[in-house]
Amino acid sequence: MSAFNNAVILTGPTACGKSALALDLAERIGGEIVGLDSMTVYRGMDIGTAKPSAAERARVPHHLIDVLDPWESLTVAWWLERAEAACADITARGKVPIFVGGTPFYLKALLHGLFDGPPGDPELRAKLESEAVQEGNVVLHARLAVVDPKTAARLHPNDVRRVVRALEVHQLTGKPISDWQQTWDTPAFAGASQPAPPPVRVPAVRIDLPRETLYDRINRRVLQMIDAGFLDEVRRLRELPHPLSREAKQALGYRELLQYLDVGGDWDETVALIQTHTRQFAKRQLTWFRHLPACVPVPADAPDAADRVLRAWEAARMAS
Repeated sequence: MSAFNNAVILTGPTACGKSALALDLAERIGGEIVGLDSMTVYRGMDIGTAKPSAAERARVPHHLIDVLDPWESLTVAWWLERAEAACADITARGKVPIFVGGTPFYLKALLHGLFDGPPGDPELRAKLESEAVQEGNVVLHARLAVVDPKTAARLHPNDVRRVVRALEVHQLTGKPISDWQQTWDTPAFAGASQPAPPPVRVPAVRIDLPRETLYDRINRRVLQMIDAGFLDEVRRLRELPHPLSREAKQALGYRELLQYLDVGGDWDETVALIQTHTRQFAKRQLTWFRHLPACVPVPADAPDAADRVLRAWEAARMAS
């Protein structure tokens, strides 16, 4: 995890103001932004994910944004591998990686690493890949659904590489890969025979807002998204050549608008439902962050917020 040691993390609940602070910080320290978000990775999902604008991406380079089509599946293991590669590239060019986003499990994996199962078995993997060719991807995916329905639900049958890996892990260990792909500090691995890797020494700053202020921002931002053409964006996604992946379909706002387009309903109630679900998500985020003591809280409206982040970064660098 050494590639992360020069990084900075800016996290916090949705609509708390992370992006604006990150842009300011990046320009001050020569940083590049790495998305810490499970939905901004998808092309075409722009308005509803509050994706950085073209102007913002021209102002500061961004990574792990628009890297998957919305019918592809995403796992935390996939994200962590590419985040490490992005950090290594950014650091090699003398820049500072700045993680920005609020997906809690990704943050936890970044800080603690993943306990991701046994090494591959080339012979078994080749056998499974051959079966995919001979019997068809759907047959292999159906076999996975029997032994690991959780993983099968998030993988497209054509994602042969991940389907094969999941079947491989189950055959080697008798345990689904969905059980393996957890962070080292979860109770499931409290008694693991292998020593857990030490937490990464990355300064993690959590942007805080009073609950009422946060909820008001969320309500207003949903209305702004609607005005910006959120419903038309969802219409375009429905017309793509492949159906949306399970992850993309469950994204906040997209789920509700897909339901509205599919079965109808009251428009004002649909918008209110998006606001409610987004507030509930923010509340869950806050609960997650409280269980990550490495995250230092900084008030969003603090005039020296960027300076506080810089001090945390410098302290972490001195300690490493």
